[in-house]
Amino acid sequence: MPANVFSIVAQENTDGVRLDVYLSSNLNDMSRNSIQKLIAEECVLVNGKVCTKKKWLLFGGERIEVNIPEPETLDVLPEDIPINIVYEDDEVMVVDKEKGMVVHPGVGNTTGTLVNAIMYHCADRLSSINGVERPGIVHRIDKDTSGLIMIAKSDRAHRNLAAKLQEHSITRAYKAIVYSNFKEDEGRIDLPIGRDPSNRLRQAVTYSNSKEAVTNYKVLERFGRYTLIEARLETGRTHQIRVHMSYMKHPLLGDHVYGPEKNEFGVHGQMLHAYLLGFNHPVTGEYMEFESELPEEFDGVLNKLRKL
Repeated sequence: MPANVFSIVAQENTDGVRLDVYLSSNLNDMSRNSIQKLIAEECVLVNGKVCTKKKWLLFGGERIEVNIPEPETLDVLPEDIPINIVYEDDEVMVVDKEKGMVVHPGVGNTTGTLVNAIMYHCADRLSSINGVERPGIVHRIDKDTSGLIMIAKSDRAHRNLAAKLQEHSITRAYKAIVYSNFKEDEGRIDLPIGRDPSNRLRQAVTYSNSKEAVTNYKVLERFGRYTLIEARLETGRTHQIRVHMSYMKHPLLGDHVYGPEKNEFGVHGQMLHAYLLGFNHPVTGEYMEFESELPEEFDGVLNKLRKL
């Protein structure tokens, strides 16, 4: 049985709009690819009849029904994957994640993640609040972002750290290489972020169906056509630094989603490193702060820039 049935009557001004495009604009939590898959699997009805054509053109006034199946439960298994553990006790762990590693499993990507690695290392000593697919995960960083991430090993630690994230009392600072030269030495970007209405796979600065997003930045080093910055988060939206910097005309080097597809250094994936993480221990209350050195690739690009 479907977990959810979504019904909608197409607006009169949708004349000539494709079915998949219209649905992806009205189902905020689903990408167009997901919508197309539902259409192909006969989960979408138009005026009571199954429609399997993603390019079906609407005229306005149609009654559309989308049957969203129960989400698949992923079979996530422990894997003996080397990880850099910066700190660990019975309640919390801090890991320095390498670039290219996904934090938690998803459909079609159930192995090789940080979760697989910490499940092997911690056995059953991980918080269960986020279920079997994200045990211990309080926050995350993107696949191609390297650096520090905290893991909760108990439910009480998870609840405490999650509350601290909500109240913005956790220190999170990143270093990034961005395009172009900043006129100012520092600044504060307070612009809401939500799903990009023109590309459901991206995030964007938007005032429609968005959430508050605040990034503080400071110039660390200037290279003319590039700048090394520090970015400190007050909020933690998806792709927040990448979206804010791109909006300010300073996309991150290597970020082919929000910046140029190619770059002169041949790097793949954004030059973004979570180098500083600080929080009060969830049980003792003691303030703890950790710092991570820049990865070899990141440091190598900086050395090349300093010689230009």
